[in-house]
Amino acid sequence: QVQLVESGGGLVHAGGSLRLSCAASGIIFSFYNMGWYRQAPGKQRELVARITSGGTTNYADSVKGRFTISRDNAKNTVYLQMNTLKPEDTAVYYCKANYNRVYWGQGTQVTVSS
Repeated sequence: QVQLVESGGGLVHAGGSLRLSCAASGIIFSFYNMGWYRQAPGKQRELVARITSGGTTNYADSVKGRFTISRDNAKNTVYLQMNTLKPEDTAVYYCKANYNRVYWGQGTQVTVSS
């Protein structure tokens, strides 16, 4: 059974930082491209950052220079370090695994107060 479990969300003031984690089980993690997406109320889910199985990263323009995605294949975990958070970063953040199939986590709420 495949599971992606996100953690690390919460409430933070603008300018603060959070680190999200997504722990995967039931997949050969190192094969998978991993991504973080977010969905704010009334908006479509959007890509935040992704990292390929080979370690190549790319980011949404809105988070470049503030967020960093990384992965630890030994721990089957992908991370999203979020710095200089803004109120517009408020959303539910989802982890996605993509290789021969696509899997999603259940999401973790990030709320940034002004």
